[in-house]
Order: sequence, then structure tokens, then C-alpha cells
Amino acid sequence: MDEKQITELFLMLSIVAIIIAIVLVTLFIIFQQRKNKLLLKQKETEKHFEKEITSSKIEIREEAFRNISWELHDNIGQLITLAKLQIQNNDTKDSIDQTLTKALTELRILSKLANPEALKAISFTDALQQEIDRFNRLNYLKSSLKIAGKVIVLDPKVETVLFRILQEFLSNTIKHAKATELCLNLNYTQEQLQICVCDNGIGFNSNQTGQLGIGLTNIAKRAQLIGAIAEITSSINEGTKLTITYIIPHGNF
Repeated sequence: MDEKQITELFLMLSIVAIIIAIVLVTLFIIFQQRKNKLLLKQKETEKHFEKEITSSKIEIREEAFRNISWELHDNIGQLITLAKLQIQNNDTKDSIDQTLTKALTELRILSKLANPEALKAISFTDALQQEIDRFNRLNYLKSSLKIAGKVIVLDPKVETVLFRILQEFLSNTIKHAKATELCLNLNYTQEQLQICVCDNGIGFNSNQTGQLGIGLTNIAKRAQLIGAIAEITSSINEGTKLTITYIIPHGNF
């Protein structure tokens, strides 16, 4: 191989090396851009998630105080009015004592609900049981809570979102469904938590576009936020059913 061929070969190898370097630099720049976009998207997702968690906590607290207001007016107020009438009508001391004792018991229950520290300390299942007990106590409707499997304590943020979802469904049932019965079932397995809540209210056509109200639409969005699947099914005069499936991360074991 003469000097000219060596020079041409060296030149060709140099060009190939330069092309490879350019390709590698270009790929690195593209990789960095995609990485930065992914990190930015991740930060935005985390920021949105934290915002929704904060919003859910505020809404849960607001709902609790609305419930307290209703109970003071609809339940305790009526008991005190009844006691006043019993006194005016000279009813027996025992009947007056029973009415006042019931009013005091209801006030103690409300004081626990109004205590922020008590709300923080209560478990997910106990919080749901309190909601069910309140419905039964105030005769809103006949309701029940059933838990199957061993209860697994989930991430507090996940439980906050799940509780707000169920609270919103229960609120819609009370306000709009005209239901007389409500069933809430929690089924825990090592792999997932499946929640099913249904009422026997007037229902609606869930297959028809636009039938889901803002509250029910929020339920689906909030479920997606924690990686859960929420399915709402309903038919006219056949009630409404919400099914939530949440896959439990292995870190919960």
C-alpha cells in the first residue's frame, strides 16, 4: 500500500470517525432532551398529585363540617326541641332524661368529628364505618359496610383519595339518588383492594354520553390519579354501582 492509499484510508477513517462522533453527540442530545422532558413531566405529575391530595383533604374536612352542621340542625336540634316540649307537657322525668341523654351522646360524637387530631388518627375503614353509622343514625337510608379479607394499611395519600371518592359517591346518593338502601363492600387480597358501593336509587343511563355529572366524573379522574380503575354503572330505576379496583404495591406487605 503506497503513501497515497494510506492517506486516503486515513482520510476515510477520519470521516467515518467524525460521522460516528456526530451521531453519538446527536443521540446524546436527543436522549438528554427526552430525559429532561420526562423529568419535567414527572415533576408536573407529582405537583398535580400533591395538589389533588391537598384538595381532597380540604374537601373531606369541609364535608365533615357540613355534616356537623346538618346534624346540629336536623338531629340534635330536634332532640332539644323534643325535650323542651316534653318539659312543657309535663312528661315523665325518665322520658326527658332519655331525650337529653341521646342529645348529649350525639354531641360527643360530633365533637370527635370536629377534632382535627381525631380525624388524622382514625383508620380508613373506621372512617368509612363512621359515615355508614351516621347515615343509619340520621335515618337517611339503611346502609351497611362489609369487609372481606385481611385489612391492609395503604399509603395515607391513597387512602385519602379513596375516602374522598367514596364520600363523594355517598353524598351524591343522599342528595340525588332518592335511595333507601346502600351497601359498601371492601374486599382485600394480597394483590388488590376492590371496593364496591351500590344504592337502590332512581339511577340513570350510564351508557348514554353526558349522563355522568361533575361529581361522578371527578371520581373517575381521582381514581386514575392513584392508579386505580373506577367503573360506574347505572340504569333507570335500578340504582347506581361504583366499583374501584386498586392494585396494592408490594411495598405494602
